[in-house]
Amino acid sequence: MKGRVYKSTGSWYQVKDYEGNVWQARIKGKMKIDTAISSTNPIAVGDIVDMEPEEGQGDRAMINNVHARNNYIIRVSPHNRHHKHIISANLDLALLIVTIASPQTSMGFIDRFLVTAEAYHVKSILLVNKTDLLEEKDMETLAKWQHIYGDAGYEVLSVSALDSGSLQQLQDKLKDKTTLFSGHSGVGKSTLINQLIPGVDLRTEDVSDWSGKGQHTTTFAEMFELPQGGSIIDTPGVKEFGLIDMSQAELSEYFPEMKRLLSQCRFNNCKHINEPGCAVKSAVEEGIVSEERYYSYLSIWESIEKKW
Repeated sequence: MKGRVYKSTGSWYQVKDYEGNVWQARIKGKMKIDTAISSTNPIAVGDIVDMEPEEGQGDRAMINNVHARNNYIIRVSPHNRHHKHIISANLDLALLIVTIASPQTSMGFIDRFLVTAEAYHVKSILLVNKTDLLEEKDMETLAKWQHIYGDAGYEVLSVSALDSGSLQQLQDKLKDKTTLFSGHSGVGKSTLINQLIPGVDLRTEDVSDWSGKGQHTTTFAEMFELPQGGSIIDTPGVKEFGLIDMSQAELSEYFPEMKRLLSQCRFNNCKHINEPGCAVKSAVEEGIVSEERYYSYLSIWESIEKKW
């Protein structure tokens, strides 16, 4: 019996089979030994699995196989910085939800997420939420982000989760796709999902007054089906996005605006830091590649060097 993992709580998994039945499943002991997945979670939301019902146990089932993934996104495990944690698998799209105010998302965080999505072959869209809270100076930041990330090759949408009328373009993008929703706590993931899927009623909380940061309202990754077709994978808010399993040599390939220039560098192994004839550095000087994105590249480069 084949199914798709809709929810993971760490030890139990909610799996929906291809006939629409929902099973409460766990991993078969032998599979734990045979499955060589070097992550803290051998099964992730979005995985396709084989399972067999547990006799006389109602909706209980035992997972005995995980199918090969088309793709997945990982992050550093929140419990052990030396291990990786699979956020979700078999994605069509990753939607990074960010805010300019209440709370503010840093460009460093955005760039680390986008680099990870590029590395694992997942298309990304940047969604700026809470536009109803933006003041004049914030609107300048929004225009800047639209310019920087638009030039890099990313689509940038802006919405207010509280205004259902602003969500039509987003709904069109999500139709018939499996989409990961990610971002800091407090950026409005749960409010957005409540608007997109009437009746799901995810719990939401206000941003903390004293810290300006969001409160965690999602504890486990979970998939929800969209009325117009497709599904959303909601994930716990991420405080930081530490990169894992990435080398300095490949980093520039995960910045699309830099990748387009790599063949123009004088040296094949150009680091894009202080080498002569570097097309990337020339593009930064000419304003073709934004200084902010280049500084993110340097920051990530240094963090990889320190790790190794």
